[in-house]
Formats: sequence, structure tokens, C-alpha cells
Amino acid sequence: MDKKQLEEFKKILKTRQLEIEQELSDFAHKNKKTNGLFVSDFPDYGDKDDDNAREVSTYINRLSLEETLEKELRDIKSALEKIETNKYGICKYCGKEIPKARLRVRPESSSCVVCKKKFKDEK
Repeated sequence: MDKKQLEEFKKILKTRQLEIEQELSDFAHKNKKTNGLFVSDFPDYGDKDDDNAREVSTYINRLSLEETLEKELRDIKSALEKIETNKYGICKYCGKEIPKARLRVRPESSSCVVCKKKFKDEK
């Protein structure tokens, strides 16, 4: 992969990283004790039973979303590190180059489609 393409993917990854961090900051805050991971804030809608039930439901949804976004954030950070160490775009399973078409769809990918399907036991 040439330098221009790497810069393009780096820009895409950094933009997505900022978007995710912004989305997380809408309902969570960074926990300095956990190396920058986020902690979902418990909502406060009021003291009535309906409010309390809604608070719990919202909090559970936030936890799930937080986990999903943090995983994507870890994948993005890993991809950015790989760009810096000239290991970006190489499948972690087979060592072959990940097709650029896949990286355009999911630039944080760490595996090729063939290996991912084997890993997930798909056909």
C-alpha cells in the first residue's frame, strides 16, 4: 500500500475515532483510572416508579452501546498503530494483504474476509 493510501485510511480512521468519542461523551465520561475507557452515566428522570424503570432501561441500553463503541474505538486505535508501524492492511491470521475494497468498507479491519469467515465459522 502506498503512502497516499495510508494517509487516506489514517484520515478516515481519525475522523471516525473523533465521532465515536463524541457519541460516547453524550452519555458517558472518560474514566481516568481505566486508561481512557468510558463509564456510562446513570440517567436521572425523577423519583416516580415509571421514571426509575425508564432510568434502568436507558442505563442498560447505554451500557450495551458503550461496549460496542469502545470495541470499535479499540479496533481503530489498533489500526492507527499498525499504520505507524507499517503493519496496516495485513491479515492477522494468514499474513496476506487485506483487499483495499474491504478496508474501504471497514478501515479498522484486522483480517481478510476469508479468515474472518473461517474464524466465525461461516461459509
